[in-house]
Amino acid sequence: MRNEALKLSKDINRAVIKFRGVYSVWSKKHGISYNEMLVFYTIRDNGFCTQKQICDSYLLPRQTINNVIANLRKKELLTICKEKSIGKEKAFILTDKGKIYAEPLLKSLSKIEIQAIERVGFDYIKSMAQTIMTFDKALKQAMEEDNKN
Repeated sequence: MRNEALKLSKDINRAVIKFRGVYSVWSKKHGISYNEMLVFYTIRDNGFCTQKQICDSYLLPRQTINNVIANLRKKELLTICKEKSIGKEKAFILTDKGKIYAEPLLKSLSKIEIQAIERVGFDYIKSMAQTIMTFDKALKQAMEEDNKN
């Protein structure tokens, strides 16, 4: 059982790495970095983004995302949204130039994601996402217990 569990863990890790790799390849093909794609992706899903949102969601260092956001602001693709900002945590939205730039990218990505979900099956993907989140929670709990020892 132990060897089977370790193999399963290895298979899950490889699948996640390959899954993220697909997004990385897509990003490169479209002339943006993977981290820039995450900023646009977060804005697509939430209407805005904060550094904290992205760092917490994707477990990335704040400095990395700070540099990405600073670069996108320098290109005039992002601007601060005072209405969504809370305290020191600045929220960012697409500028008009950013919307023109990001819209075709996000449409392309959304189209691909929808096609993949339709090929595999909505209910199957939904179940898979729930299973991964359950496993993530259990993995975190096991690591926390191990850290106490």
